[in-house]
Amino acid sequence: MSVVSAAARGVELVPDLLDPEQVLEGDPRPAAAVLASSAEGAESGVWSCTPGRFRDVEVDETFVVLEGRATIEYEGGRVDVGPGDVCVLAAGTRTVWTVHQALLKGYAIAPDTRG
Repeated sequence: MSVVSAAARGVELVPDLLDPEQVLEGDPRPAAAVLASSAEGAESGVWSCTPGRFRDVEVDETFVVLEGRATIEYEGGRVDVGPGDVCVLAAGTRTVWTVHQALLKGYAIAPDTRG
């Protein structure tokens, strides 16, 4: 596969339930669709989440927010993201996500090279 194109709002997303231990507030419900992946572990796709607050441990990821708003807290800071914002997360970063408005993002995950 050399080219993949999809309307992000039209992609069928598959629910991906959070571990109840991750949920801090509300009822965040993530869903995703992988559009492309490689044998080395690279992946790109579309991800969404309903409002709520949860903790996560990140992978090397770059994403662009298409819809919605969220705050991502991490040791030493926080970032607020909304439509048009691009964010880069480093593998192993412990985060707390607060999704204020249903979030839709396009993402790319780098292969895990930590061995």
